[in-house]
Amino acid sequence: MNDKNSQTDLPSLVLVPSEEVRGDLEPKGRRAGADRGDPQVALRLLDTLGRGNVGIWECEPGGWAIPNRVDTEASYLLAGAVDVTDDSTGITRRISAGDYILMPKGWSGRWDVVETVRKVYAIY
Repeated sequence: MNDKNSQTDLPSLVLVPSEEVRGDLEPKGRRAGADRGDPQVALRLLDTLGRGNVGIWECEPGGWAIPNRVDTEASYLLAGAVDVTDDSTGITRRISAGDYILMPKGWSGRWDVVETVRKVYAIY
């Protein structure tokens, strides 16, 4: 049988229950490139069926520059607050729980975590 719509050809559903999204993450150490504070990072990669880099990321207060992003990142903040400075405009905006941010490839700026932040992110 060569049925392209058969059940076996369909991708599996990936579900991460809310208690796991809010749960413990794997400690990864100090955020690379940090120039302010001691921003310790924790992470949980999520299953994407082999199609991308998606996860839950948490970081303690601290700051770092992001020069010329090599990829695009979309993030939804679950908790905390970050001051994000856009180098092209010099404008700093506070983003916090419930906010969405997109940093496109080539973007340059700065992240200063002012309250431990947790986000769901997708990098592509």
